[in-house]
Amino acid sequence: MTSTPAPMATPNGARILLACGLAAAGAVAFLRLFRPWHLRWGATDFEVASELPGDGVVADPSFNATRAITVEASPAEVWPWIAQLGFGRAGWYSYDLLDNLGRRSADRIIPSLQDVRVGDLVPLGPGGGLRVKGLVPGKWLLWWDGIGTSTWLWSLEQVAPGRTRLVTRVRTRYRWTHPSILFALLLLEPWDFPMMRKCMLGIKQRAEAASERDQAASQLASVA
Repeated sequence: MTSTPAPMATPNGARILLACGLAAAGAVAFLRLFRPWHLRWGATDFEVASELPGDGVVADPSFNATRAITVEASPAEVWPWIAQLGFGRAGWYSYDLLDNLGRRSADRIIPSLQDVRVGDLVPLGPGGGLRVKGLVPGKWLLWWDGIGTSTWLWSLEQVAPGRTRLVTRVRTRYRWTHPSILFALLLLEPWDFPMMRKCMLGIKQRAEAASERDQAASQLASVA
């Protein structure tokens, strides 16, 4: 008997197999390497493990990110830039075309946006946002979704005169059977880190520049 040769893979089939293999490898790399790294970008082991305001609101979060950056300015100088955050407010100091409909983020402190109170709405975009759940001005500000599935904390700690550690913590529990899971998987997971990193760097740049201007003005005034 003569054996029937095995069918050869078609070019299209080979491309599909290659694409599937690359996609699987990319997913593994994202979950094993990139995700653990970006979920704690800039943060120390101590900061990641520390209990912060709002940690008890979201139980068993699916997404738990603690990021940190050092700002060469005092907490009082950093706070105003955080207080005025929001879509249609001061913006996000990030990619304005994507997260602020092209409107340029503020490069100055806006006095009318500094009176932050519990219950205030912080717009994330045109479709809604989070509410202020708690705050201690100059120390921390906590936003939440009102139902206990998502929180976003901003924490300020003075580590030396004129130097602040800015820590953010985002905790979200995915609702796998709810339509919001599409937002989580398509937007939050891939885009949270690039925009958060840009936002934190934007706060740092603005606060440090303003601090330097204030110091220069103070020196000039003392000489005059």
